[in-house]
Amino acid sequence: MNPALIPGRVNIAQLLPAYAARRPERAAVQVAKGLGANFHLRGLCYAELESQSNSIARGLRERGMQVGDRVCLFVRPGIHLIAITFGLMKAGAVPVLIDPGMGRKNLLSCVERMQPRGFIGIPLAHALRKVFGKPFRTVEWSVTVGQRWLGGDTTLSSLLSSSDDSAFLEDTAADQEAAVLFTSGSTGPAKGVTYSHGNFWAQVMALKQLYKFEDGEVDAACFPLFALFSPGLELTCVFPEMDPSIPAQCDPARVVEGILKSKATSTFGSPAIWRRIVPWCLKNKITLPNLRRVLIAGAPVPPSLIEGFHRILSPEADVHTPYGATESLPVSSISGREILAQARAHQNRAVGTCIGLGAPGVELEVIQITEDPIATWSDDLRVPEGSIGELCVKGPAVTREYKFQEQATALAKIQAEDGFYHRIGDLVRRDASGHLWFQGRKSHRLQTADGLLTPVPTEILYNSAAKVHRTALVGVGRSGEERPVLVIECEPGCTPKSKAAKEQFIVRLKQHVADAEGAAKIHAYLFHPGFPVDVRHNAKIHRDQLKAWAEAQLG
Repeated sequence: MNPALIPGRVNIAQLLPAYAARRPERAAVQVAKGLGANFHLRGLCYAELESQSNSIARGLRERGMQVGDRVCLFVRPGIHLIAITFGLMKAGAVPVLIDPGMGRKNLLSCVERMQPRGFIGIPLAHALRKVFGKPFRTVEWSVTVGQRWLGGDTTLSSLLSSSDDSAFLEDTAADQEAAVLFTSGSTGPAKGVTYSHGNFWAQVMALKQLYKFEDGEVDAACFPLFALFSPGLELTCVFPEMDPSIPAQCDPARVVEGILKSKATSTFGSPAIWRRIVPWCLKNKITLPNLRRVLIAGAPVPPSLIEGFHRILSPEADVHTPYGATESLPVSSISGREILAQARAHQNRAVGTCIGLGAPGVELEVIQITEDPIATWSDDLRVPEGSIGELCVKGPAVTREYKFQEQATALAKIQAEDGFYHRIGDLVRRDASGHLWFQGRKSHRLQTADGLLTPVPTEILYNSAAKVHRTALVGVGRSGEERPVLVIECEPGCTPKSKAAKEQFIVRLKQHVADAEGAAKIHAYLFHPGFPVDVRHNAKIHRDQLKAWAEAQLG
């Protein structure tokens, strides 16, 4: 189906009862637990998920919930998250999903900005609401998921046991608000992205077309938000045993057990997860034969990780790296085999990371770099083919606004005759074949005496050196006179300690890129014990913090 063909009246939750009617007994959502003989899966079939979400929708409406109510949802990833989210959407409410890992101060600020009328959360979340009452002052009704001991007008179990589970679906328009999803805050203050039902519909259709999901597949949800697409994609969603707030610390044995025992055919996660799992599988001679596709997003994916995956997947399977943002997903995609082919073709050249061609239903433009708002579209904004510029995207899956943040919305949106463009905030160049090459965030560019310098192309060259885990190119000094500094995080146990050892390490690094074309001239090399990263993917580097650290180190 064409993602651009969105029905005028659509509720994204309508995909659940449609599939439940066809496959009522098929597993809908499951949670994996344990290892070996103690492993088990528990969950709901599609008929049960349909029933529970109807009870939640009807019960909330009977208790005073109104269409359009914003509802803060603080529930751990799993069965309840899926059932409640679909129940809220069926009822015409607007679930607000905020990453609790962003820290208490930022979280409370986001809650206060949203002015929620409803609140659904675990007991710990209700305790937070009691202690810090001001941001929650607009809350008029609440539900506790678990035992009610510090608040909540009712409990989820009470709601489910006392409410009619017959079909319930609010008739909503495509442009009606469906949810508010917060950005991670890894590249600036967290912002609430308003999703319409039409946005979600277009996303589901684009994902189906891109990755050819088939009826009855099983998805291992290593990134919880992606699990919300499972009913629309006609998948069984399995949550492996891991803490999604710290994916870089997952136990490979437990995640792999969930993938193998559930016979997962697809999975989605950040590079931080697979950096642990792939080496573990290789070391233990374990393969993942049922997986057809592995989706990796959140940060650039090194070719070495893809090569490792190809050693543990079946010959027909592949890795895919969908590119996008909270405001627009998917924007583009590329397969692992194509990434490796591009890497070989551009070996020893600082060209960036290839992120593929545009996704179905998406229009892409690369425009001149500016920090100023752009009110209306003009063809003069485009940069020549092959030049670096900011990526802009237009299409039915692209969100229209940041909720209650008019200034941020004005900076990110460009009005066009037939819609609007969203400015991604990433710098790219587009080659003659239409492929996009990621250069880094616009806010991370260096303004040197020799002109613009983007970090990712140079970092990729150094990241392939022995004993290097990752690098970050940051600028020290005033804009226009910034000096490129390469900050290095070594593999565990490989960080040089003495001055002589550091000098020898740097000599080897210089030799590694000596024949490379286009690498930045490095002013200084610094060793960092462990990069600060985002809470959502544990992969996006907080470069502003590294820049400040580097400036302090160099005086």
